[in-house]
Amino acid sequence: MFHRITISLALAIAFLAAVASCQPAADPVDYDATVVPKNSVADSDDGFTYVAVTAKGEWSIELQYPSEGPSDWAVMDPSSGSGNKTDARIRYSQNEADESRTVTLVLISGGKQVNSAVFTQNGRDPQPSVPDGYDTTTAGWLELPETKGGDGCVFLPHDMEGKKYLNKAQSGVRNWSSYWSYDEHVSYWVAYPHNNALIGSGERTNAWGVFDPLLPSSIQPNLSNTYGGGWTRGHQIPSADRYNEKANRSTFYPTNMTPQEYNFNAGIWASLEGQVRSYAGSSDTTYVVTGCVLEGSTQKSGSNSGFVVKVPSAYYKAILQRSTSSAVGHNGWRAAAWYLPHDSSIANGSYRDYVISVDELEKKLGYDLFVNLPSAVGSKLADEIEADCAWAK
Repeated sequence: MFHRITISLALAIAFLAAVASCQPAADPVDYDATVVPKNSVADSDDGFTYVAVTAKGEWSIELQYPSEGPSDWAVMDPSSGSGNKTDARIRYSQNEADESRTVTLVLISGGKQVNSAVFTQNGRDPQPSVPDGYDTTTAGWLELPETKGGDGCVFLPHDMEGKKYLNKAQSGVRNWSSYWSYDEHVSYWVAYPHNNALIGSGERTNAWGVFDPLLPSSIQPNLSNTYGGGWTRGHQIPSADRYNEKANRSTFYPTNMTPQEYNFNAGIWASLEGQVRSYAGSSDTTYVVTGCVLEGSTQKSGSNSGFVVKVPSAYYKAILQRSTSSAVGHNGWRAAAWYLPHDSSIANGSYRDYVISVDELEKKLGYDLFVNLPSAVGSKLADEIEADCAWAK
């Protein structure tokens, strides 16, 4: 009896093993697979963030929304693939609500969920309070243009650490200042003192994606990649004008950038930047203001940065130089300006064809440049300096 039961049990186990061997083998599950968004939290504007996937075989990503709350506001691109992929994207629409919203990225491999990650999009930030204006005559710095109250802009002075410049005693050396438009997401101008000592030593940091600490990051374009639409990220104060590490990093702030045509940026504009550095190297101090003109703009950037930004219709530079020799210019002072249409057709041209006086540039712009010059040298001499640009032609 005992032997018959033992034999029957053995036969049953063998039968079950034979049946199992006839079934197709299940796909192996990649338990080491991961899904990781580059940024797990985004602001309320529409945009995207990269998603890195690691997997040994076929995979797909499903988006799962909470049972209560909005859905279908995000999409994976692509939603499936094979092996490792670092440039998948989760694209999302603008969040019009005050509350944040979430979606879970569920990674499927081998027919099973193997990993997940939560992505959050913040609600709308309260509108930043726009100051009534800042009177640049209060600072007294020679590089500063005129500002007007109630124009929707904010004055942002930086020190060599990239932080807010307060005064020489508290903040050390003045770096650059900008006049940021809350509506346009660019600075209308950037102004700074210039000489060899201020350039310093070091190298270009390429610190793209660093936000200006003087503004909420949510209102600044994220320029870790590009503006989109084929436009390059054009500096107003050139990176090569500040080589000390922290000062150079600050030149990559979005508050110093505008969307610029590549050939224009690398051609005539770069040549003009180099000439200004040459002028600065041969003078005691050169005061520079660089600006963009949005009036008449007919083009816009892509939305890679999180914002669609107007492409400037023109750019300008103006310099005011103080020499140690009174024989130079007007009692040791001289000034000049350049107004360049933002057009690739002049990329290989000469910036000397676009020299104008500071007076002429002020008429084009509708505001005063070097607003503190009259108080430094007197109105009569200031008028003479700003009217003469013959030396730069």
